[in-house]
Amino acid sequence: TYCGTSISRRALSYVRTMHCTQSSKPNCSSKHNIMSLMKEASSLSELGFDVDKGAGFFRQVPSSGHDGEMTPLQPCERLTKVSVIGAGNVGMAIAQTILTQGLADEIALVDAEADRVRGEMLDLQHAAAFLPRFRIVAGTDVLALTRGSDLVIITVPRETTAASRMDQLRRNVALLREVVPAVAEGSPESLLVVVSNPVDVLAYAAWKLSGFPSSRVIGSGTDLDSARLRCLLAEHLGVGAQDVQAYMVGEHGDGALALWSSVRVGGMPVLSYLQKTHSSFDAEALEGIRRAVVGGAREVIGLKGYTSWAIGYSVASLARSLLRDQRRVYPVSVLAKGFVPGDAHEVFLSLPARLGRRGVLGVAAELELTGHEESTLRRSAETLWGYCQALGL
Repeated sequence: TYCGTSISRRALSYVRTMHCTQSSKPNCSSKHNIMSLMKEASSLSELGFDVDKGAGFFRQVPSSGHDGEMTPLQPCERLTKVSVIGAGNVGMAIAQTILTQGLADEIALVDAEADRVRGEMLDLQHAAAFLPRFRIVAGTDVLALTRGSDLVIITVPRETTAASRMDQLRRNVALLREVVPAVAEGSPESLLVVVSNPVDVLAYAAWKLSGFPSSRVIGSGTDLDSARLRCLLAEHLGVGAQDVQAYMVGEHGDGALALWSSVRVGGMPVLSYLQKTHSSFDAEALEGIRRAVVGGAREVIGLKGYTSWAIGYSVASLARSLLRDQRRVYPVSVLAKGFVPGDAHEVFLSLPARLGRRGVLGVAAELELTGHEESTLRRSAETLWGYCQALGL
C-alpha cells in the first residue's frame, strides 16, 4: 500500500521511478500518478500481474480413462474473428451490434485516431459482464490487428467535403489503397464487406485492390434502402416489417429502383391491392414512396447529424448470414456482370443475392422487370462503370 493505494510491485516500481525524478518524498501527486497508471491500463497484465497465474484459479479435471492422468488442454483454434476498419459512428454501431448478437469471438477495431479507437475499445470492454464472452483489440495497424479475420468490414473513409463526386471518390480510393492490400495479406481467406459510400464504386475498388474472387467482396448496397421500404409498407398495412418482402435494387442512392411487382406480404401481391384500394395510387405515388425511401438517410442526418443504428443492424444481419452460412437473400452490391439486361460491364450494384460462409453463393437471375425498370437498371450500370473507369483500377 502506497499513499493509500494498493498496487502491484511492477506498478509500484514504475511509480517510484517516476517519483524519484520529480521530488524527494512521497506526496499527493504520487497517488495521482498511480491512479493515472491504473486508469490507462486495459488489463491486469498492463498493471504488472502475471497472466499465467490467473489460469490456476480453476483446477483442470482429470482426462477420462487415464487413471487421473492430466492431459494439457489445447486452446480452441476455431474462433470467429471480425475486424471493423473505421471506429466512427457507423463502425461502432456495427461492432456493438455484432457483439450483442454474439456473432464474433474476437473483434478488432482499427482507426487512424489511436486515442479514439482505444477509448471505444475500453468502453466495450467495460460492458463485458453484460455480453457473451469476447476478446477485443484496437489500434492503428491494419495488418497486425486484422490478421486471421473471417470477416472484415470497411467503414472508412468517412465522408468529407470535396470539390466534386469524383474528387471524393479519388480520396476514398486512395485510403482503400492503404487498407485493402493489408487486409488481403493478413487475411487471405476472409470475406470483405464494404459499407463506405459511394458503396458500389468502393466495393469495385476493394475487389480490384484485394485480388479476391468477386464472391468474397460485398457492398452493403440497398439492403438498408429495402429495409426502409419494408418499414413504410408495414406501417401502412399494419404488419411486421419482417413479414414484408420488398427489394430496392440497382445503384445505392438516388438512383435506387423499387421492384414493386415483387412486393409481397403473406404471399399476396401488395401493388395490386394498393391500386385497388387507393384511387390515387398511380406511378406518381409510387415514385413519391421511392423518393421518401432513398431520402431517409438525409432526413436522419439532418436531424441527428449522422446515421448509425439502422446500418449497424443491417450489416450485423449480413454478418450473421455470412459467418453462420444461413444462405439468406439480401439486396447487396455484388459483381453484376451478366445479370443486368443489355450491360456486360464489371460493375457492382445491388441485386438479391444468397449469402453464406463462402460469400455470394448466387444472384437472382430471373427478376421480372418492366421495360422501365430494365432501362433504369442499365443506366445505373453505365453511370457506375464510368466512375470505375475513371479510377484507373
